[in-house]
Amino acid sequence: CMSGMASAFFTMPGAPSRNDLKTKILDLASQTNRGLSASPEQKDEVLRLFEKLERMNPTKSPLKTDKVNGNWSLDYTTSDSILGKGGFPRIGPIIQMIDTKTLSAFNSEVVSYFGIKVPRKITAELSPLSNQFTEVKFKRFSLGPIGFDAPDSFRGALDITYLDDEVRLTRGDKGNIFVLTRMDE
Repeated sequence: CMSGMASAFFTMPGAPSRNDLKTKILDLASQTNRGLSASPEQKDEVLRLFEKLERMNPTKSPLKTDKVNGNWSLDYTTSDSILGKGGFPRIGPIIQMIDTKTLSAFNSEVVSYFGIKVPRKITAELSPLSNQFTEVKFKRFSLGPIGFDAPDSFRGALDITYLDDEVRLTRGDKGNIFVLTRMDE
């Protein structure tokens, strides 16, 4: 049959689809408690899947599309400080909101300090340098009802290397990777 030959010719047999890779990376993220309990082998596998997905990025200019805007839940990261490794546990989702129209962002989470749940938030200003790379200047920290301005030296950068309707992959300026999923608005 001619159509069978054509489809075999245009698809790589055994090559995982974008959806297969997303399912695998999100399953692994879930198994490792956002990366907090990831073994070296699991970290290697997440990175391998992350790099494969980056090569399949369907959105070539993520900072130029509304698709990046909204609330995202952090499903996996290699950042020990964001995970709270060796410190107080994070309770519930770690949320990142991005708004390219106002060039603003915030991260929020709830931390358990000796059993007391305290919300934490940091607001930031975005300065895009390309269609996928932005500098981040942290502006204000909030710990429960207490807020204070971030020192001017608190800066970072985000390189959005994959974006679709459900998943965002980002590389940070300190070499960390981030796997996030869109939250219902």
